[in-house]
Amino acid sequence: MRKTAILVTACLVAACTAKSPMDTYIDNVMSRLTLEQKIGQLNLHSTPGFISAERVMEEDENAQLLNKGLLGGLYGSPNPTLLRQYQEIALNSGAGIPLIFGMDVIHGHQTVFPIPLGLSTSWNMELIERTARMAAKEASASGINWVYSPMVDICRDARWGRIAEGSGEDPYLGGRIAQAMVYGYQGHDNSTYATDEVMACVKHYALYGGAEAGRDYNSVFLSRQEALNGYMNPYKAAAKAGAGSYMSSFNEFEGIPATMNSWLMDELLRKSWGFDGFIVSDATAIAEEIAHGIGDLQEVSARSLQAGLDMDMNSDGFVGTLLQSVKEGRVKEADIDRACRRILEAKYKLGLFEDPYRYFSEERFKADVYTPENLAFAREVARECQVLLKNNGILPLRKGAKVAVVGPLAQDAAAMAGTWSQSSHNGESITLWQGISEVTPASYAEGSWLLRDAATEDGVRYGLIRMFAPGAPIPPVHSRPQNLLVAEAVAKALTADVVVACVGEIAGMNGEGASRTDITVPDTQVEMLKALKATGKPLVVVLVTGRPLALTNVEPLADAILNVWSPGSEGGHAVADVLFGDANPSAKLTTSFPRSVGQLPLYYNHKNTGRPHPDYEPYRKFTSCYTDELNGPLYPFGYGLSYTTFSYSEPVLSADEMPLAGTVTASVTVTNTGSRDGYEVVQLYIHDIYSTSTRPVKELKGFQKVFIPAGGSAKVDFVLSADDLSYYNHDLQWVCEPGDFEIMTGPNSRETQAAVLRVL
Repeated sequence: MRKTAILVTACLVAACTAKSPMDTYIDNVMSRLTLEQKIGQLNLHSTPGFISAERVMEEDENAQLLNKGLLGGLYGSPNPTLLRQYQEIALNSGAGIPLIFGMDVIHGHQTVFPIPLGLSTSWNMELIERTARMAAKEASASGINWVYSPMVDICRDARWGRIAEGSGEDPYLGGRIAQAMVYGYQGHDNSTYATDEVMACVKHYALYGGAEAGRDYNSVFLSRQEALNGYMNPYKAAAKAGAGSYMSSFNEFEGIPATMNSWLMDELLRKSWGFDGFIVSDATAIAEEIAHGIGDLQEVSARSLQAGLDMDMNSDGFVGTLLQSVKEGRVKEADIDRACRRILEAKYKLGLFEDPYRYFSEERFKADVYTPENLAFAREVARECQVLLKNNGILPLRKGAKVAVVGPLAQDAAAMAGTWSQSSHNGESITLWQGISEVTPASYAEGSWLLRDAATEDGVRYGLIRMFAPGAPIPPVHSRPQNLLVAEAVAKALTADVVVACVGEIAGMNGEGASRTDITVPDTQVEMLKALKATGKPLVVVLVTGRPLALTNVEPLADAILNVWSPGSEGGHAVADVLFGDANPSAKLTTSFPRSVGQLPLYYNHKNTGRPHPDYEPYRKFTSCYTDELNGPLYPFGYGLSYTTFSYSEPVLSADEMPLAGTVTASVTVTNTGSRDGYEVVQLYIHDIYSTSTRPVKELKGFQKVFIPAGGSAKVDFVLSADDLSYYNHDLQWVCEPGDFEIMTGPNSRETQAAVLRVL
């Protein structure tokens, strides 16, 4: 018996120490690589002509590195022919290691969906996952196997241009969306990838959206406690969903640039959250650490590697300095081996060692990319991502109405596609003019209802005021003065039943490197709206934007405001669907819309002060408020109207008390009190009344999007546990503290009703 027990124990030890097929394969690969070639696997370049920061790669530069085995991957090009050529060079080089190919696939690949901020306003996780699934199918058929998405940065300041790429201001909702996106790209099994799946790259790690003053690439000043409670959940959720890679951010945190911040990359992401993939820098982020004042390129490269960074994007810091740092004893070969193994493991999981060309498929490209079915889905998605901010009863429009379509963005395909859209079909995006003209063709002669100027020097027509938006990359100015353009708009309006004015942000006014101190609609566009309002015709404002705008100068002029973001390839069709009532709007804001830029940063889940002031009450001296503005936003987080109306009961708890190990169900009945069927996003918030650290006035902890027929009701249940009521305390412990909690339900963060739950 004793011998048998010993034998079994020995077998168990052997089983536990046996290497996986992947580990064995990677061992063999690494055994034949020189140290310099291992460093080469940590080197990532952009494809020729792709602008990455201020650096543009030349074709022969990449080829020379490949021939030496000093390049691990390329990014930036959707051209499968070019990528295949580079793969052939890599396989025939001294290293013979296949390349990984990355690309910024942000909101679709060739078929473009609404920008991520717009997509988040659907509050539909299944829909969001399906958009990532389709993007993965299209990208993977083009040779791309690694996408720089999802962007999960929480942003509370609408001045930041990259708010367009994220999911808004709430960490709970952001976490749910991050999880859905990762599953859409990678599938639910991250150990291997099918040929129509791609590896996600979660960005920007971490806290990039907290940039001071909303200025891109700026410093971030947050405590660890506030970072963990207010910002980190989406990064964590993506790790728990099995994301294959992360991208470090440009900002510093606690005085250390994120790209060399060991607390972020090693202690938190790897050790605490269990992430086992690789981390790549953002473009030239290692070299930018020099400007942070940390050291020269050799110093910052060594520190970044030691902190946990695995791949250098476009700085050539690793490939240019690590060999010398090893010779000088500044870094260990084991650090390089660790990073190299992570890169090779990613390539193994992607199946590149088995078939380096598995992501190049002419058959799948024809069958899966930019198909009529894909475009139909893009239209479906865009329908669900339009937020009705105001409606005095003018919407939906009557299809027989004579509609004057005016404004600078009415015929702007680029504005429909939005920021970070790299589709070769962007010029084919359906404009608002096209969408409306297909619904009411009898109301139009070609161009007669469009406010537009003569062709500019480059042969492209631009509408009213486009060229006057301050701070944007602007085409040549119009040959006619502003007053004549407004007069033309007024003339068209006077002969119409209703005016639809398409205004907002042109391409380049949001996105990376597009921070704004003035987030109002440009003055020249507002002057047009004032003139249109004076005609007495009903005025519908279609707002195209990549950020929350301060609309206090627009809201009084409009009978209805439909915020459509940048809605994608089928934007014009989808917007027309909503305007004319073929779709009932159901989207809800995921960011607060300020009254004034002076309120920023602005977010619903703020904390009280020792002298709190209600968000929607006027000025009162010696409280925390403004003399010239309310504290609260114009449109709050979670807000959005429908063509029907809903009423809410008070929330009912299954029990008034809950032990720490127990659960409680909060229920609310929602009734459709209008005459149309509709979807409603039912939201649940909590407030910890007394706690050892200060807590927000409310926090989103649940939501459900439910269909309710006209006259019908739906009972919506939310199951709460101690985890839903927990937070990181001052000692950074995840705790649920016994005491009283307000459990609030409602249609948005402003209009809630509460019940009190006691946690024992």
